Amino acid sequence: MGKALYEYGLQNSARIEIMSMHDEQEEASNNSYFPKEIFSGFAGNKLSFVVNSVNTGREADVIIISHINLLVTGWLIKKANPSAKIILIAHGIEIWGKLNIYKKNMLQVCDQIICVSRFTADKIISFHKIGSKKISIINNCIDPFLPLYVQHFSRASLRKKYAIASDDTVLMTLTRLSARDRYKGYDCVVEALVLLIKSNRKIKYLLAGGYSSSEKIFIDALIKEHGLTNNVILTGYIPESDLTNHFLMADIYVMPSTKEGFGIVFIEAMYYGLPVIAGNQDGSTDALLNGELGLLIEPNNAGAIANAVEKMMLNKDAYKPDHALLMNNFGFDAYKRKLENVLDNC
Repeated sequence: MGKALYEYGLQNSARIEIMSMHDEQEEASNNSYFPKEIFSGFAGNKLSFVVNSVNTGREADVIIISHINLLVTGWLIKKANPSAKIILIAHGIEIWGKLNIYKKNMLQVCDQIICVSRFTADKIISFHKIGSKKISIINNCIDPFLPLYVQHFSRASLRKKYAIASDDTVLMTLTRLSARDRYKGYDCVVEALVLLIKSNRKIKYLLAGGYSSSEKIFIDALIKEHGLTNNVILTGYIPESDLTNHFLMADIYVMPSTKEGFGIVFIEAMYYGLPVIAGNQDGSTDALLNGELGLLIEPNNAGAIANAVEKMMLNKDAYKPDHALLMNNFGFDAYKRKLENVLDNC
């Protein structure tokens, strides 16, 4: 969004300022998205962030709030500058359900709410009784600087690192592993493996991402219970610079979530050509274009997950995502056009 806003400002002679409560000021020095001169980082100093944001907002025409937890700043700006247009970005679970009285009242000051998925938009309209005219949908996009290929990447050497044979089919999920993130459905994928290996033991499940000590105990117990020690691989935290290699090594991306606001990881996996399996009960449906880009299945259903994996294993090419369709919907240019349309109509 920072890059899209900066380019919008250049095209429309608009002054853009970006403020972050938690980032360090120095973090803007080497980024490729926008110049450091338009960025202010407050390193977790909430009071300084709010004071500076309100002072800047007194002279602003449009204020974009990146999360509902920051909406108090927008509310204060609206009090000081009633003509300012307040736009809130709504991601997912943070706004789907009941809000405290303060957030509920502050929500009313928003002139527009940008939702990352149709699912989130429908939740806001139905639960918070916000009129549809106040709602816009701008799906998350693929990072414009995300590398498509990695020089000197060796699929064989990375598979060797994890003791994966060349003829193994590799399923992959990338997520934080904790009890609160179990809605991603990785435990259900482990259950599905029990069904899959009955007919084909040449399957490995790469469960990628950092984990809490308690969640590792839970997953290890699940693996041991089902005799999947040789089939499930916990990688631990993977540096961002190594993620591309892991996507390129895998065969199928599977994450049957139940509480996904959108799921950027889905479009990243498809960007690398992976067939994708996702749940059909949350914002994942937007990321897969309601099934045009992958298979949507009933989450928490091991049988449905196993059937979807078997379909893809039998004909992987048939489920390979359409790259042009992916980029037309989730590329940076598409994202920028949608954002420009919202700003032009403020």
